[in-house]
Amino acid sequence: MEWPVRGDWLAQVREAPLEPGLPIVDAHHHLWKLPHDTYLLDDFLADADPARGGHNIVASVFAECAAMYRPGGPPELRSVGEVEFANGVGAQAASGAFGPVKACAAMFGSADLMLGERVGEVLDLHMARAPDRYRGVRPIVCADPHGALDPWPSAPADMMRSPAFLAGARELERRGLSLDVWVFHHQLDEVARLAAALPGLTLILDHIGTPLGLGWYAGRREEVFAAWRAGLAAVAAHPNVLLKLGGLNMHFNGFDWHARAMPPTSDELAAANGPYYAAAIELFGPARCMFESNFPMDKRACGYGVLWNAHKKMAAAFSADEKRLMFHDVAARAYRIQGLAELVA
Repeated sequence: MEWPVRGDWLAQVREAPLEPGLPIVDAHHHLWKLPHDTYLLDDFLADADPARGGHNIVASVFAECAAMYRPGGPPELRSVGEVEFANGVGAQAASGAFGPVKACAAMFGSADLMLGERVGEVLDLHMARAPDRYRGVRPIVCADPHGALDPWPSAPADMMRSPAFLAGARELERRGLSLDVWVFHHQLDEVARLAAALPGLTLILDHIGTPLGLGWYAGRREEVFAAWRAGLAAVAAHPNVLLKLGGLNMHFNGFDWHARAMPPTSDELAAANGPYYAAAIELFGPARCMFESNFPMDKRACGYGVLWNAHKKMAAAFSADEKRLMFHDVAARAYRIQGLAELVA
């Protein structure tokens, strides 16, 4: 089920930004025009523009979302449309005409790694369409035996172990591209196995590994937390994996913020999310973590400024250098964001 973004609901909670000078690269957000929702450059900038929200968002990473695909042609090439779209938005933002935020300064698209070596042709086309911004792919690998994705499509449970998938992932490695993966907590052992099989490939684990809290998993938070932490520890043992801190307020996680009369404050978000962030940063270390908004998915749960305040509260105990890593440098380096070299040297 899709819950709408409710601007009037979100407007009930507004907060002044903490540490407004801290530079931020939003490591993961979407843009789309879908039948049930629209979130385009103007919408993102309304959330992220420092002049309006107060947080110092300097750049962002576009995350594939199966939007703006070409309507026809070979199925494996339709995702080229999304690459062209995101690259165009990045060029708009880079002009400065829309404000200071370098939105879509880097991006990752979608390609079917089950094509094996043949996916190389798709990747080459993607890179040709966005040579300054294209950094990798995120294939659909989420799967859950208890229907957490319903009615969304689910991937085969053993997909990341298949020879075809591994061959496709090697095509990323050959091109210096990265592999973003979004999985549920019970799939983290698969991510660890993949990282071990491809030690030369940079893997980026999205949404802190998505500990589930809905449906069959509702009321099992302690059990899920223990399983999630064990799985995340297995992934963290592989130095070629980076972690995104965010995406923990979708309906999958079971906090049900969207069902409340008032949206959460940053204190409430920090209290609910804090144990997960603390464990994740302890396992990966600040030099392998990057913060993300996951907007507009998380916008169904909280406001953009409130979310970044929560992130800052959960990072309050870290040094200025460690904060700089997690809020800016790790994402800028991982996605090779151009024009920020002076900030990550």
